[in-house]
Amino acid sequence: MRNGLKIRIIKTASGAKAVQLICYTNGRRVVVQHIGSAHTKEELVMLYNQAEQVRSNFGGQLPLFTENGSAIKLIHADHMHLTAVTHRFAYEALRSCGKRCGLGWLAPIYQDLALMRIIEPVSKLRTIELLKRYFNVLYAERTVYRLLPKLINHKEKIEIAAYQTACAHFGESFALVLYDVTTLYFESHEPDDELRARGFSKDDKSKQPQIIIGLLVTSQGFPLMHEVYKGNTFEGHTMLNVVKLFQRNHEHTKPIIVADAAMLSRENLETLEKEGYKYIVSARLANASQAFIESIIATLPRKDGSIIRLPAPNNSYDVICTYSEKRDQKDRWQFEKQIARAKTLIARQETGKRVKFVKKSNHRKSIFIFDEALKVKTEKLLGIKGYCTNITEDILPDQAIVTYYHDLWRVEQAFRMSKTDLRTRPIFHYTHDAIKAHVLLCFMALMMGKFLEIKTGLSLQRVRDILWDVHEANIVDTLTGECLTLQTNLAAYQASGLHEILKPH
Repeated sequence: MRNGLKIRIIKTASGAKAVQLICYTNGRRVVVQHIGSAHTKEELVMLYNQAEQVRSNFGGQLPLFTENGSAIKLIHADHMHLTAVTHRFAYEALRSCGKRCGLGWLAPIYQDLALMRIIEPVSKLRTIELLKRYFNVLYAERTVYRLLPKLINHKEKIEIAAYQTACAHFGESFALVLYDVTTLYFESHEPDDELRARGFSKDDKSKQPQIIIGLLVTSQGFPLMHEVYKGNTFEGHTMLNVVKLFQRNHEHTKPIIVADAAMLSRENLETLEKEGYKYIVSARLANASQAFIESIIATLPRKDGSIIRLPAPNNSYDVICTYSEKRDQKDRWQFEKQIARAKTLIARQETGKRVKFVKKSNHRKSIFIFDEALKVKTEKLLGIKGYCTNITEDILPDQAIVTYYHDLWRVEQAFRMSKTDLRTRPIFHYTHDAIKAHVLLCFMALMMGKFLEIKTGLSLQRVRDILWDVHEANIVDTLTGECLTLQTNLAAYQASGLHEILKPH
């Protein structure tokens, strides 16, 4: 006996021979370590030698327990079998993120489908396979397809959760909200009469049916609500509907509405003013009268950073105009490129689709000529950007209004995230409820993704990589059947600050 340890061999109920390390304490026999069970003489010799090895490793008295009170577990390398490498850590982290975003009340299947848009956005069938492979989470295919359309019944509650998340975690006052639209196309060429239709495609997929998504976000880009429209809906007709729905659900808020020029219509602006909203909308200066353009040119110095405010003719709002040298260079490059293309096509008398600076001759409609008047008008506006607003300067300075408008990139960034990181497009569903449920899943994933981006200052892709680098090796001792899970290092995860954001509360 060494170090107070003995090797003990006993027969088990199954007829095998168990090899144990034991010691005696206060006259009582204590099993320090169960080495394994042998069914052959060869296995018995091997286990006995392993027991000798374990016993010889202790120079002093053998501690019966580790510092955390668990018994010491030793597995011989020859009998270690790697059964699987999983990513339960990433799964639990994203589940925790979903709870932070107020989505923890949803059925697990909806939470899991949403978090998979962050991990690996693929078809629903492939998602089921990956949930099993990565996390050992099992769902039947028929269950997923049966329950998916029912998610839309929870849309309003999910968007209320988004609103509450913005309040609780980002201190959002909703003084400003940003609105924009995008298009999502289908892997099909067959439209329908109610939702999927061909229209102007932002994805350059004009031959394929699409839907239009209107998205409302905070000034930080956190999503608040969305609506799905038929693919040929004029995007300017969507804004009022979304704003009214937002107001209905949150009566005490009256934010400034920021949108691009596509939302600029007399009807939209008149309705916003009638209902007491303040707005900032991009101005289409190219469509303005020649007299108004001349007043801008006469008033606005062509000096970088110059800014003026003028009352819009025959309207109740003002137009703020700014000049930027950088914009001037960009506009001029595009301007010269368009002129060159127009002249080339005129020389060939080929226009195909509509080309700027090309028009039909007043004398012979079949002849195309260069539009000199449009060239002069366009050249005067190079480097100039306009903004329509009903906010007076005593409430908000002109420069602040311009800055608020430029925050619209956050909506565009949210759409880019949904189309690239979350792969909202293309859509493979055909029933309307399933289509809307798919978009809602992507909205939930966008909530989680923007939550992590805003909290950490990292891109969603970087956050995903950090979480995915933590994985578990699941090992089984083939002699004892004992399972052991080893986790990789958490240094990058902790350094990123994610452990503070996602820790249980």
